Amino acid sequence: MTTNNYSWKGWAAIAACALLLGSCKVPQATKAKENKYTPNSYAGAAETLQADSTNIGNLSWKTFFNDPQLASLIDTALKNNQELRITLQELEIAKNDILLRKGALKPKVDIRAGGGIEKVGRYTSQGAGDASTEIRPGHEMPDPLGDLTLGAYANWEIDVWKKLKDAEQAAVNRYLASVEGKNFVLSSLIAEVANSYFELLALDNQLEIIRQNIKLQENALEVVKIQKESARVTELAVQKFTAEVAKTKGMEFSTLQQIKETENRINFLLGRYPQSIERDQNSFVNLVPAAVKTGFPSQLLGNRPDIMQAEHELAAAKLDVQVARKEFYPSIGLSAGVGLQAFKPSFLFKLPESLLYNLAGELAAPLINKNAITAEFNSANARQIQAIYNYERTILNAYTEVSTHLSNIDNLEKGFAYKSQEVAALNKSIEVSNDLFKSARADYLEVLTTQHEVLEAKLELLETKKQQLSAVVNVYKALGGGWKP
Repeated sequence: MTTNNYSWKGWAAIAACALLLGSCKVPQATKAKENKYTPNSYAGAAETLQADSTNIGNLSWKTFFNDPQLASLIDTALKNNQELRITLQELEIAKNDILLRKGALKPKVDIRAGGGIEKVGRYTSQGAGDASTEIRPGHEMPDPLGDLTLGAYANWEIDVWKKLKDAEQAAVNRYLASVEGKNFVLSSLIAEVANSYFELLALDNQLEIIRQNIKLQENALEVVKIQKESARVTELAVQKFTAEVAKTKGMEFSTLQQIKETENRINFLLGRYPQSIERDQNSFVNLVPAAVKTGFPSQLLGNRPDIMQAEHELAAAKLDVQVARKEFYPSIGLSAGVGLQAFKPSFLFKLPESLLYNLAGELAAPLINKNAITAEFNSANARQIQAIYNYERTILNAYTEVSTHLSNIDNLEKGFAYKSQEVAALNKSIEVSNDLFKSARADYLEVLTTQHEVLEAKLELLETKKQQLSAVVNVYKALGGGWKP
């Protein structure tokens, strides 16, 4: 008996050593550190924009946009936009994944109830034993034999290496990444609504300028017709002016279609069917873009949702590597059960005879053919490197966006000033060309050319103003504005 005990102890020691040896050769994760460096200032931006840490990205959208109609549209979009609602459901999915990982840390307990019947052969060891066994004096074992069970069973993997805890923390980081993803959608939605609104205002004013130009051209056409009757011009001049009027009227209907498309796009962002958009159509050219303050580039790390999303995804990827690495370690599991078992309902609750219980512990580790967990570790390690590169790329992209938009704001401001001078000069040239034409000191081609140049210059001025307003909206978004309450 003593020899057998020593034999079992020896085998147990050998098995334990084999488990430990099998988990000794654990691969090392790649040690890579992300680069969070940002320059001290934005390239190409005016020095006055970076005088202090004041940053418009910290302003709420309600403070940044002071147009009540635009604010109302944004508010509706935040309540009804389908893409934003889809993103909110992704948050719920990520939150449930945390609960799933938390559950893995706790014992799994099941309640089971079952019943069955078994008929064994008489000439078997079990059949012969049952036939010679009495339940009570004078009562043999029933044949066939019933089996009724009612019990609770538990399984628990002890998290010795913190593998399950790391998996839970990775799920938490992915949830936080989903939150930042939602914030990025929020910021993008606000910017898209604002840009579409300014485009709509620009189209309204463009339509008004076209209609004014049509009246101007029609008046000129009447003058040309009168001059043809007095033989001062030919039919060619009349047809040229007629064609110019028709061309401009065609632009009117093209602009009306663009207005409808822009209204429909805004309504789609607002999650509603097409309807008229309320807006102030007056003095678009005189709108003053909001003042821009950029702060320091390092503030992007805490303001841009996409950077923070990439940071949380990187943290999750690093934890995934640790989880995959710990798969090479031995795992310790406990299982237990307690309940009642009998072959007849009347005996099921007869204690202690019907009582059953068990308790077992298990130590397991991969020994041979580790290809699956090795492949998973290598994949997790590669995903970690990907996450580092994605994080660095996101920072670089954020800085580049801000720098580009700031340069655009500066150049558009200068371009708008010169375009305004051009429009003012051409407006005067209209009067001059008309007077000269009436006094036969200029031909009709000069009048036509001047009218066409004025129309183009005014439309370009509107386009520049729209780009100015959009550039400020874009730099607000690029600085991480819009998502903060």
